Amino acid sequence: MKPLGPKVDATPAPRPSRVTLTGRLVTLVPLDASAHSAALHASTSGPGNEDLWTYLSTGPFADLAAFTAVWKERESSDDPLFFTILDRASGEPVGCAAYMRIDPANRVIEVGHILFAPALQRRPGATEAMYLMARHAFETLGYRRYEWKCNALHEGSRRAALRLGFQFEGLFRQHMIVKGHSRDTAWYSMIDSDWPACKAAFEQWLAPDNFDGAGRQKRPLASFRPDTYPRASF
Repeated sequence: MKPLGPKVDATPAPRPSRVTLTGRLVTLVPLDASAHSAALHASTSGPGNEDLWTYLSTGPFADLAAFTAVWKERESSDDPLFFTILDRASGEPVGCAAYMRIDPANRVIEVGHILFAPALQRRPGATEAMYLMARHAFETLGYRRYEWKCNALHEGSRRAALRLGFQFEGLFRQHMIVKGHSRDTAWYSMIDSDWPACKAAFEQWLAPDNFDGAGRQKRPLASFRPDTYPRASF
């Protein structure tokens, strides 16, 4: 008999819905163009913010009206399903992210369309937002594979994927044409058997006692997670 993969429960996962995901530092809420566009546009546009849009499929935008028009389309989309990231201290929108390429039958889902305003970049709230989305996908919805994909030239996104606990799986050459440029795509995944160790690392890293009085981490995230697979060399 020819070999097959392990027998698994083939029950489809539910599709993600417009829920609120609450953490200690940030809250993710369903994207609301009327409520969120002006603040997100102000914090991600203008001089100095051009690089935020280099590897995204849209933007930068000429003005608030153009920005809001795209966010209005995203508000009604079910796949990708967009969330706005709110800073809990200020209540202000500081970013967005989406579940996308949602495949309930195979219980596979991707996180993407990630946009962090400067106020969220390299802050614990950014990591917490990614933790909340992963936890919801694995524990509430029951997905078995969680994906991260990015332009192969986007070294920051590739480092972030590895830092968060995703495994590098390879390159899809000439995978897409984005803004008139050829894109090779780097593929990463986290699977349900990875999640317990990743979850423990997230929670230990996010604990208040892992930060000093100036908000600097005492230990990096990877130090809380035992590596059980090889990492990319960059």
